[in-house]
Amino acid sequence: MTSPAAPTPVPPLAEADLNRLQVLLDKIPEPLEPLDISMLDGYLCGVLLQPTAVPAGAWIRHVFDIDGRPLDDRWKGLHELQGLVQRRYRELATAIAGRQWFDPWVFELDDEADPLECTLPWAAGFSAAMELFPGLMDMDSPDTLEPLAVLYAAFDPDDLEDADALLAEIETLEPPSDLDEAIEDVVQSVMRLADVSRPLPKSANGGSAPRRPPPRRGPPPRGRY
Repeated sequence: MTSPAAPTPVPPLAEADLNRLQVLLDKIPEPLEPLDISMLDGYLCGVLLQPTAVPAGAWIRHVFDIDGRPLDDRWKGLHELQGLVQRRYRELATAIAGRQWFDPWVFELDDEADPLECTLPWAAGFSAAMELFPGLMDMDSPDTLEPLAVLYAAFDPDDLEDADALLAEIETLEPPSDLDEAIEDVVQSVMRLADVSRPLPKSANGGSAPRRPPPRRGPPPRGRY
């Protein structure tokens, strides 16, 4: 297990950057199946929560295609796309290492949508990272069960086969009352998992994410869900 590094702070992606990132992901040619920006955000958090740092070459190819099929390095827009993804990666790395609030890329689908329905794409990206890089799950720490249950509660129970302990924990949870509460649950769960897999030095203060209302959310992302 390695302690969290101190990433170099980077300016957060603006709304224009966010839109550009989704446009570039949408332009990736078939048959590749890239992540959309909400899945990407959950995926990056899952990568960053591994007890041992995952090399960029190992994780970034799954951004371009969930199965890791290669994207032609001559594809126009590749350099720009990689730059935007790496900026978000560093932004999240700084937040997680410092146990600071971050704004998950979770978007309101419509007025009638259940809060967990809105967090599902984010959770799907996180789950993909857990399957591809199982270091956190292999730790099998009891302290990971509740925060994992909070994140996986967005899934249909039928999609969580052979996860009896997780399903039992999900049954004990009170569903979020609105999307702001669901977003706060996501951030808190990420930080609690980081306390297990990427613990802070004993001299540092940490152990929980700051509780504050998230800023105004942008429009729903375009792309594949």
